[in-house]
Amino acid sequence: MEWTVALSILVGTLAFCLMLGLPVAISFFGVNIVGAFIFLGGEVGLVQMTRNVVTAITNYNLAPIPLFILMGEILLHSGMAFKAIDAIERLITKIPGRMSVVAVVAGTVFSALSGSTIANTAMLGRSLMPEMLRRGYHPTLSMGPIMATGGIAMLIPPSALAVLVGSLAGMSISRLLIAGILPALIMATLFFGYIVVRAKLRPQDAPADDPVQRSLKDRWMPFLIYVVPLSGILIVVVGSLLGGIATPTESAALGVIASFVAAAGYRCLSWAVIWATLRETARTSAMILFIIMASTTFSQILSFSGATSGMVSLITNAGADPFMVLLAMILVLLILGCFIDQVSMVMITVPLFIPVANSVGIDLIWLGVIYLLTMEMAFLTPPFGLLLFVMKGIAPESIGIKTVYRAAMPFLAMMFTVLILVLIFPGIGLWLPSLMR
Repeated sequence: MEWTVALSILVGTLAFCLMLGLPVAISFFGVNIVGAFIFLGGEVGLVQMTRNVVTAITNYNLAPIPLFILMGEILLHSGMAFKAIDAIERLITKIPGRMSVVAVVAGTVFSALSGSTIANTAMLGRSLMPEMLRRGYHPTLSMGPIMATGGIAMLIPPSALAVLVGSLAGMSISRLLIAGILPALIMATLFFGYIVVRAKLRPQDAPADDPVQRSLKDRWMPFLIYVVPLSGILIVVVGSLLGGIATPTESAALGVIASFVAAAGYRCLSWAVIWATLRETARTSAMILFIIMASTTFSQILSFSGATSGMVSLITNAGADPFMVLLAMILVLLILGCFIDQVSMVMITVPLFIPVANSVGIDLIWLGVIYLLTMEMAFLTPPFGLLLFVMKGIAPESIGIKTVYRAAMPFLAMMFTVLILVLIFPGIGLWLPSLMR
C-alpha cells in the first residue's frame, strides 16, 4: 500500500472520530485498532497494541508529570499561593496599572511553582479579577494579564506539558524544561511594559489606586514570610536540574517534598487538603497518561504503514530548507491550536514532525521550545482556546466571550513576537541548556 493511502486512512479515520465528538483519547484508540488490524498483522497487531499501552504507561520518563502536577495542587489547595499573591500585591506600589502588574508578577512566580496553566489562571482570576473590576479597571486589562501569565506555566519548570513533549519526542526532558525559562521571562517583561504604557496612555483603563499607608514592615514582612521561602521550591527544582544533581524525576520528587514541608511549616496541611490534592492530581494525571498510551501505538502504526518514512523521503528528496520546514510546522501548529487542545496537538504532530526534524537537521530542543510557545498561544487563540473558556467561567456574567477574546489579542501579539525572536535567535532557547552539567 502506498504511504499516501496509508496516511489518508489513518488521518481520515482520526478526523472522522473527532468530528463525531468523541473524546480525543477514544478517537486515537479507535484509529489504533483500525491501523493495528491493517498494518500490524490483524490479531497479532491488536496484541502488539496492548503491549505498547503497557510499555507507554510504565515509562520512567513520564514520572515527573504526576509529581509536577502534585506540586501545583498542594500549593493551590493549601492556600499558600493566595498568601503569596497578597504579599506581592502589598509590595508593588506607585506603578501605572498596578493590579495588572501584580497579576503578571504573581502569575510568573506561581508558574514557577505549579506548572499548571489552568490552575494558575483560575487562581489569579478568583483572587485578583473581582478587585480589579471593583476598582474600575477595564475588563480587557483585568482579564488579559491573568490569561497571558497563566500560559507562562507551560514554559517555566515545573511544566507537565514540557515533560509530555520531551518524552514523546525523545528529547532531553531536563534540557527542555530549562530551555523555556528565558523566553518566559522575556514574555513577562513584554507584558509588564505593555501594561505600564497602556495605563499611562489610557489612565481610564487602569484608575490609580487609593493610597494605602503601610509601614515598611507591613509591606515587606508578608513577602519575606510567604514568597521568599516558597522560592526555595523553585531553587530545589531548577537548581538541581541546572547543576546536573538530579534527573527530572528526582527534581520533581524533591519539589513535592519541599511543597509538603512548606505546607506543614505554614500549618495549612490537613487531611482535607491532602485528599483534595491527591484527587485532582490523580484526575489530571490519568487524563494525560491515558492519552499518551494512545499516542505511542499511533506513532508505531505510522512507522509500520510507511507514512513516516514516505514523508521524510518526500521532504529530503525535495531538498527543503530546514528553516522553511520549521515555518511549515509552526503554521500547522497555529492552525490546529484554533480548534483542538494542546495534548491533542502533540499527539497528532509529534509522530510526523520529529522524524522530519531529524532528517533535515533541526535541533530538537529548539523545536521543543517552539512547540511550547505555539501551544501557549493556542491556549489564547479563538475560538476554542482553553484559557478563554476558563476565564469566561470565572468572569461576571455581564462580560461576554467577545470581550474575553479582545482581552487576549494584545498578549497573543506579544507571544507571537517572542516566537519570532526564538526563531531568529535560537540562542534564546538554547543558551541556558548549554550551561547544564
